[in-house]
Amino acid sequence: MLNVLWAGMLLLGIFWGLLTGHASALTDGILQGASDSVTLCLTMLGVLSMWSGFLKIAENSGLLTTLSRRLAPLLRLLFPGLPEDHPVNGYLSTNILANVLGLGWAATPAGLRAMKELAALNSRTDGTASRDMCTFLLLNVSSLQLLPVNVLAYRQQYQSVCPEIILGPAILATLASTLAAILFARAAALLERT
Repeated sequence: MLNVLWAGMLLLGIFWGLLTGHASALTDGILQGASDSVTLCLTMLGVLSMWSGFLKIAENSGLLTTLSRRLAPLLRLLFPGLPEDHPVNGYLSTNILANVLGLGWAATPAGLRAMKELAALNSRTDGTASRDMCTFLLLNVSSLQLLPVNVLAYRQQYQSVCPEIILGPAILATLASTLAAILFARAAALLERT
């Protein structure tokens, strides 16, 4: 559906540009947009490679395992029904840590594995998501980020005078959204029990 909407807006814009006699500006805009897209993709590829490398180093050095153990009390609080020694805990920890570092692309594989394991642990047979699955989804959507790497890279790419100025507001906004997600998940769990 989104592809149809995007294609429709694109075709409408091209039609309107041709109809109003702005064909040269339209051509310039298309070519400039294509050039900017390639440049941005190359920049993000570099950022992705660097942070994925750091994440792999952290995994190989045991840092992720250590951080996962440190996250265990939080995971038990957020997901009280999960077995302590289950592999899902590692996937959850990796996903949460990658999101906190602003590495959404690195968080995705661990998040998919975590959701698959949560689905396997789901006792409901009617296809309804479990409370833990919903909590995990809420945490992913709210995504507390201490270092929003993507936004910093975009701002740097477009020559922002001070790309890091968004750090404070980004931390506050994602902290508020994550706290709201946790409160919502806890309230939903309480309502489910009644």
